[in-house]
Amino acid sequence: MVLENQTNREASPWLTGYVMDVEEGITDGFAQSERDSDCPYAPASPSPSPPQAGTRLDWSRAHETGERASDNGARSWGRHVLALGLNYRRAPIHLRERLSFSGRDLDDSLTELKRHVPEGAILSTCHRVELYAATNDTAEATEALETFWKTAKRVQPEEFRPYVYRLADREAVQHLLTVSCALDSAIVGEPQVLGQVRDALRRGLAAKSMGRVLSTLFRQAVTTGKRARTETAIGRNAASVGSAAVEMARRHFGDLSSAHVLLVGAGKMGELAAKSLVDRGASEIAVVGRTVERAQQLAVRCGSTATLTQLEDGLRGCDIVISGTSAPHPVIVKQMVERTMETRRDRPLLIIDIAIPRDAEPAVADVPGVSLLNIDDLQETVETNVQGRLAEAADVEYIIEDGLAQFDEWMDVLRVVPTITALVRRADEIRDSELARMSGVLGRLPEQDRRRIEALTLAIQKKLLHRSIMALRASAAGGNGVESSRVMSDLFGLAPPAREVQGEEVR
Repeated sequence: MVLENQTNREASPWLTGYVMDVEEGITDGFAQSERDSDCPYAPASPSPSPPQAGTRLDWSRAHETGERASDNGARSWGRHVLALGLNYRRAPIHLRERLSFSGRDLDDSLTELKRHVPEGAILSTCHRVELYAATNDTAEATEALETFWKTAKRVQPEEFRPYVYRLADREAVQHLLTVSCALDSAIVGEPQVLGQVRDALRRGLAAKSMGRVLSTLFRQAVTTGKRARTETAIGRNAASVGSAAVEMARRHFGDLSSAHVLLVGAGKMGELAAKSLVDRGASEIAVVGRTVERAQQLAVRCGSTATLTQLEDGLRGCDIVISGTSAPHPVIVKQMVERTMETRRDRPLLIIDIAIPRDAEPAVADVPGVSLLNIDDLQETVETNVQGRLAEAADVEYIIEDGLAQFDEWMDVLRVVPTITALVRRADEIRDSELARMSGVLGRLPEQDRRRIEALTLAIQKKLLHRSIMALRASAAGGNGVESSRVMSDLFGLAPPAREVQGEEVR
């Protein structure tokens, strides 16, 4: 611990290192759990065994990874967590796709988000788009996030406000944990959302839009989501968006063993759809990807491949199209489909578009002989899935509550950091003042003796403060940090803790 090795500094011999431990070290419990996962951004350095599920995290260890996710205000942090979002329940698909962020523009958008809020994160999936911020003023941050959305997507706030949910503090944290556990998904228990939360964390760290609050929150969300999948049956035999699309195709077409299927997109959803097609007996599967290599990798066990420039040729020979690319614009347009249908001799075509933004223009539905379905049409397909997993929800909710309690405890401890900082500085000032007052006497001593006296006074100072600081942190972890900070300030003559800006309570 820094208290044991900060001697021999000429000025503020232990303040800087100790405060850094207090401010950043309490994140280590969450950071450790993420390093022990299969997270792609986990540092390669060796780490201890992961904590057992349900145990409390160790708030006292120093941050080992050295990550500083955000440079926005090196010693500032938001006291409130805010989430603005819209999802498949509240917003129509045409609005969700206008406000969504794809892989191509997401990184640039995170860089822009840093100009609007101290800490920011974006979670954009096929079923939801959510913006997160850590802030001292929720009203100000709400306006900033709306302005960001307006600027980034050229959509006026008046257009999306009626559909947006606003969650603050505990509700925002609980919501993200619920999302990560796939309880808020259209397909309850689906496996993709945990990876999407992990990807939001990875991108936020890479863009340095996340600071200590949001990076810790998203780490806790990933940890909680992993616990839900390993400790309950919520994800056992769960459907995915891709498999739900295949089930919808089966309902419309019947036996898929005789169907010619075209998969557009060789990404994760395409992989899941391909697996489900093979399981359903489909044997005539063509894959269209952005590159031949990606398409060939997916089509190894599925059939022939084509490049994206051959999409129109693929449409001519298929019965069913399942499209799920990350393209920012439609790849299946009305004119293309009209030309295709002219050569099909009244042979119907089913197009299932599971992408956000959508891969198929809405006008494609007007072409005679074409049935166009989008991701919102999957809802009726997954109702049975939802009912079958409600029994697991109670067990998952216990895990969510545990994760919520851990994050609340972390935030409570973080809120007393200004008092701890002031206490350490006050003690340092007193020690420096007394040493200066005795400088005439100390100056006549040999240098070795002077150093021994300085080390002795520092050791006394550290031992006197250690118990007080640990008691304050323990009190904060128990939810009494505000009152304990006031008492500590009165006892040691510190400046009163800064009053939090509560902002507007939002829901």
